[in-house]
Amino acid sequence: MSEQGGFTASARHRDIPEASVARLPVYLRALSGLADAGHVTVSSEGLATAAGVNSAKVRKDLSHLGSYGTRGVGYEVDELVHHISNALGLTQRWSVVLVGVGNLGHALAGYAGFASRGFRIAGLVDADPARVGERVAGLTVRSIDELAEVVTTGGVSIGVIATPAGAAQVVCDQLVAAGVTSILNFAPTVLQVPDGVELRKVDLAVELQILSFHEHRKSVSGAVGA
Repeated sequence: MSEQGGFTASARHRDIPEASVARLPVYLRALSGLADAGHVTVSSEGLATAAGVNSAKVRKDLSHLGSYGTRGVGYEVDELVHHISNALGLTQRWSVVLVGVGNLGHALAGYAGFASRGFRIAGLVDADPARVGERVAGLTVRSIDELAEVVTTGGVSIGVIATPAGAAQVVCDQLVAAGVTSILNFAPTVLQVPDGVELRKVDLAVELQILSFHEHRKSVSGAVGA
């Protein structure tokens, strides 16, 4: 397929900037909504509006996939979904192990969005003997001592840490030793991983503090302008 009409095969192997990678899932979610609404094509402006970014950024990000759209038509929604999914590695199902089955872990284990987006929870693990054997979202919680076995038998490459901060680094080290090469950390602490292991952090308190900053700035601005 020509570049003008869609995607080049060689583009699949290009390095994509991290900032663009971070926006690809946002585009994918927006495209899914557009497809559900019956849209066959979408302009960069339309996708930008749906995704909450500017259209120039959309065009630049998608150019890393080799997509230039078609002038006057835009992008074919289904094709764009396929190529973004391919770039994100979502054309195959990834197995995930979740370590820490407290309140947050329970919520994550029961989140239906994982399965619909290409992820399978292959195992739930906890260090608390009182939780071992508990059934959560159709899975039996295993002991932390069985983590390596869960990773091996489940073909796990992604680990999710939902433990207290004090236990997170030890768990992280155990995941790496078991062969996990990507980790999503919900624990409120900074983790160290060796080269070759991808680490992403989700800190809900930090996000709320950022919102607090904006709320505070608005209140101060309002007081000054009064």
